[in-house]
Amino acid sequence: MLRIGFVGTGLIGWAHALGLKAMIDGGVLNAAIVVAHDRSEQRARGFADAVGAKGMAVVSDASEVVTRSDAVWVCTPTSVHRAAVDAAVAGGRPVFCEKPLSTDLASATALVEAVDAAGVLSQSGLVLRSAPVFRALRDIVESGELGQPMAVVFRDDQYFPNQGKYASKWRADVAQAGGGCLLEHSIHDVDILRFCFGEVDAVTARTAYMSGHEGVEDVASVSLSFASGLEAQLTSVWHDVLSRGSTRRVEVFFREGYVWLNNEFWGPLHIQTSEGKELRPCPSPEWVDALPLDDDEIGPAVRAYTEADRGFADAVVAGRPPEPSLDEALIAHRLVDAAYRSSASHGLPVHLR
Repeated sequence: MLRIGFVGTGLIGWAHALGLKAMIDGGVLNAAIVVAHDRSEQRARGFADAVGAKGMAVVSDASEVVTRSDAVWVCTPTSVHRAAVDAAVAGGRPVFCEKPLSTDLASATALVEAVDAAGVLSQSGLVLRSAPVFRALRDIVESGELGQPMAVVFRDDQYFPNQGKYASKWRADVAQAGGGCLLEHSIHDVDILRFCFGEVDAVTARTAYMSGHEGVEDVASVSLSFASGLEAQLTSVWHDVLSRGSTRRVEVFFREGYVWLNNEFWGPLHIQTSEGKELRPCPSPEWVDALPLDDDEIGPAVRAYTEADRGFADAVVAGRPPEPSLDEALIAHRLVDAAYRSSASHGLPVHLR
């Protein structure tokens, strides 16, 4: 039985843990969530009561989580990822580290180098890679069925995540978050664009700060030029429309077709060609649909994390490298860093290759 430990029990910790619990209860994983640490003991105890195995321990530091577990999920604010990862590395434990890895490229690079040097199994929290809709989009690109991809228009928006269901203030503090919508949220977007369309040659960007939080951008406009000739335009926004959750709309123009999606995990893909229109379903695996999760607001959100979490747990048990690796996450950090450098130079392009 795989003993699972958590460092950090905020919203993202709950998302992972509820999915893990559903997989454990549904017989998908032979595991138990046995230990957790959070800087708020009250929050950790609420987490333990909801998702833990009987007698789950709430402990005073990350090193004790490591001692009591076989694999560690790091779900803390960004600035303290390194301390929790170091504890896992010191104990020789496989570690799942949420994104972004750190607050800037240099410290993210140092984190990855430390994990690589230790040789422990590790996975990054770039969960869009396991989303059925983006796997289906990548399949269309690789199959060539619609010809060469030409242009992408990608919009990512959510309300500023220091309010509402997030119930924390740290994302408005640049010392803890490292940045705003671009680093904290759209690192997913630059990663999934690279996952679907290949390597990026150059980045041009502008950012804006309208919410009054120093160093935490709430608007980012990013142009990515790909080695294939594809051009992608990413607009990332944190607003104050509390009735509007995290949403992504992606439009892709191919030589022989047009594809768009509104649901960032389940699809469907809307496809238009000269012959007409098609609605292509993007089903999740049957085992995901069968999990004991409600179909309310929480259930579908939790299901979105289950494939990534099962992938890590299965890799740990099998002793094979999990995906996506921290090295893949580091490339996404380089793209975000290039966007920040371009914005600092008033939109001059940053060439990467």
